[in-house]
Amino acid sequence: MHHLFDVFGIEIEYMIIQTETRAVAPLTDRIMTAQCGQPENECRLGPCEVSNELAAHVFEIKTPQPTADLDQLENDFRETVRLTNALLAEHGCRLLPGPMHPTMDPARESHTWPHGRREIYDRYNAIFDCRGHGWFNLQSCHINLPFADDREFALLHSAVVLVLPLLPALAAGSPFRDGKPTGLADTRLDTYQHNQARCPAITGAVIPEAVFSEEEYRQTILEPMYAEIRPLDPDGLLQEEWLNSRGAIARFDRGAIEIRLLDSQECPLADLALADFFIQTIRFLVEERGGLLRKLVQTSPLDGKARQLREVIRHGLSAPVLLPELREAFSLSSDPATAADFWQAIASGPVGKGLSPRRRETVNTLLRSGNLADRLLAFYQANEGQAAFAPMMDRLSDCLATNQLFTPSST
Repeated sequence: MHHLFDVFGIEIEYMIIQTETRAVAPLTDRIMTAQCGQPENECRLGPCEVSNELAAHVFEIKTPQPTADLDQLENDFRETVRLTNALLAEHGCRLLPGPMHPTMDPARESHTWPHGRREIYDRYNAIFDCRGHGWFNLQSCHINLPFADDREFALLHSAVVLVLPLLPALAAGSPFRDGKPTGLADTRLDTYQHNQARCPAITGAVIPEAVFSEEEYRQTILEPMYAEIRPLDPDGLLQEEWLNSRGAIARFDRGAIEIRLLDSQECPLADLALADFFIQTIRFLVEERGGLLRKLVQTSPLDGKARQLREVIRHGLSAPVLLPELREAFSLSSDPATAADFWQAIASGPVGKGLSPRRRETVNTLLRSGNLADRLLAFYQANEGQAAFAPMMDRLSDCLATNQLFTPSST
């Protein structure tokens, strides 16, 4: 059992593409077989664990155990990426980072993982028809934060819910779908929130309801979700905590809240810097504003937080800040006008000063240069539109291999 902020778990999803054509390649099972002798759903590759879920081209790298050493974790992710790319090179493939493949046609290119847990994927497909972008073209970075009991859960969940609508502003990296700009900074999240519309209780408003105990969580969130899907899942195959698709979900089976709203970035440097920045933001709320959190969350309507998230999905760092409670929560001198203003204020205050120099500089670079969506759009516009996608994907894969930030310029 771990207490608040003792350790963290990080999971980052990538996709396998053909090096020459940049098309997705359903080869995850071959990498698993090369490493484990058979196509396991999970196995160890270097210092990290790797796994697969629904899509046969998606390759997830994650911490084998929760850790407090994010510096070492960044090195571990780099090494597992290196080892994976070496195995993929034998098949003319490599890893592509980022939240969405810009030109993938999921109806034509999708392949479902054909091995263990197949019955779960078949059930999802029967209910939701998993042939679209929402199932085969969404890669995210998940942050797992521990809690030990109801008191810690209430504090942690309240802090997460309070700041969750603004997290994607700095992490948004998906401005393209179907070979063209969508007009959104976070197309992945826009797709995600409509993914299971047949059973709306599964995703809810994406931002979780304000609840303060395991019992209340089960009554308010889990049981309505299970009841709604039961006619479509009569044997209860899907009626587990992981069915919940809100942007942050409680995993009472392992004593953690899993934050799922973050687009995967171009390299572990960016993913881990943002993860640490957001963890320290949530930690500040818990440790410095714990007595206020319940009141702040209870007086902040869920529809207001959902509206804030929609603005962030569309506008990213330029989104207007619609949550006046954030000024009190962080003792800001004035109401921030935009998400960029809010995150700049957080980065220049105690939260930012608590980061390591390297991660603080990375966060500041992203605030200056824009989130990944901003930088990808700049590259697209500078390289004659659709002709930019091939060199863009090459640049992204190179950024992952070298652990460097994506820059729109050619230098």
